[in-house]
Amino acid sequence: MANIVTMNTNLYDPFKNFDFLYKNCFLSGKTFQSEVVQIPLIPKWLMDLAGLTGEERIQFLDETIRTYNSLIIPINSEVNEQFLTPLEDTIKRAFTNGFESVMALPEQDLFNWIGKFLYGFIYTEMHAALRKEMTAHGLNMSQSLMMKFANLNFMLQNLYTNVVFEEFSPWSIVIVKLEDVETPFSFRDEINTLTFSIKMKDFGIIACMQDNGTNKRYHKNIVEEVEGKALTAEQFEELSARFYYSAYLFNRLPEYTFMPVDGTIYIEDMPLRGNMTKPLFDVWQNKTYGQVLENFWKPWGYVLFEIIKNPDQPMSFFENPNLPVAG
Repeated sequence: MANIVTMNTNLYDPFKNFDFLYKNCFLSGKTFQSEVVQIPLIPKWLMDLAGLTGEERIQFLDETIRTYNSLIIPINSEVNEQFLTPLEDTIKRAFTNGFESVMALPEQDLFNWIGKFLYGFIYTEMHAALRKEMTAHGLNMSQSLMMKFANLNFMLQNLYTNVVFEEFSPWSIVIVKLEDVETPFSFRDEINTLTFSIKMKDFGIIACMQDNGTNKRYHKNIVEEVEGKALTAEQFEELSARFYYSAYLFNRLPEYTFMPVDGTIYIEDMPLRGNMTKPLFDVWQNKTYGQVLENFWKPWGYVLFEIIKNPDQPMSFFENPNLPVAG
């Protein structure tokens, strides 16, 4: 596979040579000369704050089951000490203090932290896939997905080098207050769409990491409705389900240009519409959305039949559901 970055930007591209063997820094490759160390993918401070033991288990795409403690990522010690650790400290303080402090975080700090978290899982998945599926022609993986993952890695390199998003944000991030101030920690992600959510204490976060803000605009009405309100557990899961489903319906692969100027790399987003006349999202289907919602509402036992009893208006815990028109 050719290098995705077509000009010499000096950004590290792990997908050029499938560099997922735990030998080089997951974020900077061989950019720095200091040693590579292995750090927990799920930081210890987060497990401590969440009251986790590290023996909790998670299943990967290859169906292997790993404990949280066993998940590590390789990072250059200089990058870790000078750039990543200060970010972790910033996020730790905000998460410890709760909703108001999380709301006060710069969105780029949240993007970097969530991106590191999510990309760490991608790295782990890529390592497993390389061990099992490497062929003479490279990894059996779609070019579009590799481009999406590579772009996320390029963007995360703003942590240690001068990378500027030129008059756009590549993410949609929504932070909400939760009614239950002792909400147990949990997270979920969908790697193919780069969608992530986390909840704990009195806050919840939903993020689409590479949509240029499109999903947040798509859900503008409900986002405005929940602003300033404390959500129940069911409401947060419903809001999450909407974003996960719309991220699935989002039918564009965002493209970017990378322009190095005087030691700074400027990233500019290309128009999402391009030459395509069809809408940015495929048609919203209430039945399919209901299936997503059923999964998110598993703790309460709501079944699909109950959720879409009225096919034109699926069950909702919001006063003004404002769902897109079903096709």
